[in-house]
Amino acid sequence: MKPLSYEAYQEKIKGLKTLGDVTNFAKELIAPTLQAMLEAEMENHLGYPKHGSGPEKRGNARNGHSQKKLKTNFGTAQLVVPRDRKGEFEPIAVKKYETVESDVEEKIISMYGKGMTTRDINGHMRDLYGVDISPTMVSSITDKVLPLLQQWQNRPLASLYTIIYLDGVHFKVREGAKIVSKCAYIILGITQEGMKEIVGIWISEAEGSKFWMGILNEIKQRGVKDILICCIDGLSGFPEAIEAVFPEAQIQQCIVHQIRNTTKYIPYKDKKAFCKDLKKVYTATTEEAGLAALMEVERDWPQYKPYLESWNRKWALLSPFYNYPAEIRRIIYTTNTIESLNRQFRKVTKTTSIFPHDESLKKLLWLAQRDISKKWTMPVRNWSQMLIQFSILFPEKIKL
Repeated sequence: MKPLSYEAYQEKIKGLKTLGDVTNFAKELIAPTLQAMLEAEMENHLGYPKHGSGPEKRGNARNGHSQKKLKTNFGTAQLVVPRDRKGEFEPIAVKKYETVESDVEEKIISMYGKGMTTRDINGHMRDLYGVDISPTMVSSITDKVLPLLQQWQNRPLASLYTIIYLDGVHFKVREGAKIVSKCAYIILGITQEGMKEIVGIWISEAEGSKFWMGILNEIKQRGVKDILICCIDGLSGFPEAIEAVFPEAQIQQCIVHQIRNTTKYIPYKDKKAFCKDLKKVYTATTEEAGLAALMEVERDWPQYKPYLESWNRKWALLSPFYNYPAEIRRIIYTTNTIESLNRQFRKVTKTTSIFPHDESLKKLLWLAQRDISKKWTMPVRNWSQMLIQFSILFPEKIKL
């Protein structure tokens, strides 16, 4: 397999008529060009040309070739990789154990991160490049991101987050001989600069104050000193864990989730009127007005008073948003911000009904968040105004 001579190259160029001809010609050049590079590397490694002789040859020598198939953007290249007797030759053009070109690997990782199945990836690569990619090879290639995932999960964090949202998404994961439901717990933070940031992703079956305390202690060890507001959706154990690790953080339970839970069993004939009265509670201008509106709903709808008991029981967690201006209220009284993120995760993971293990789930979520985070190039809307309000509400923590 030799590279074309200059004369043969010129003759080939003259025969090119279409873009397809150019592409096919490029495919023909790949293998001989890589082969010539490998031979040149071996010559440089040994210090003398092929079939050469001299005192240098007594130190090390060529030892035949090994067959190799390399998957590239232009299809599969058949190569013969030169070897040396001492086994010291480390080629750069085509590295040892490399069977897929790095550019092709990036494409496969990108397609996998967008939720494409291994069958879709194989079909796509075959149609475009004439390359077959097995499910095992896809798994092997995407496993290369695991060190980056670990590095990301352990990275240092900002010392202050103005707001953090916490939510979970459930998935089916194979564990031994059974399939269990596991939850990917995600923390989304808003920095002092107003930028959204996924703080971390944790996979677990367990939930409770001990579990959340472990997560919050972890982010504290990674550099988080203060959190101004924690927005939660009623997950058990989270308020207790926050109070233990970040005692000064304000906890706001999602009003939208509370409304859904309250109206879930209200008969259809009364639901519209009931919701209209209930709206007066969470749109009130002050906490006192909101509590008065709640008492009025209880008085006007005595038959549904049991559904309103949770409002009184959780009032300390539901009412903090009254203390903030309208701009801040709008982004803390609901966890829609992180639920929107979860919908994007669902879009990516919907093609996989059961994950083989926790690592595969975490790998796909990390690749998805990498793509999602690239779009977060601007601060939260009206952030400059909100930051001034935060500096007035928390003068000892926000310094402008």
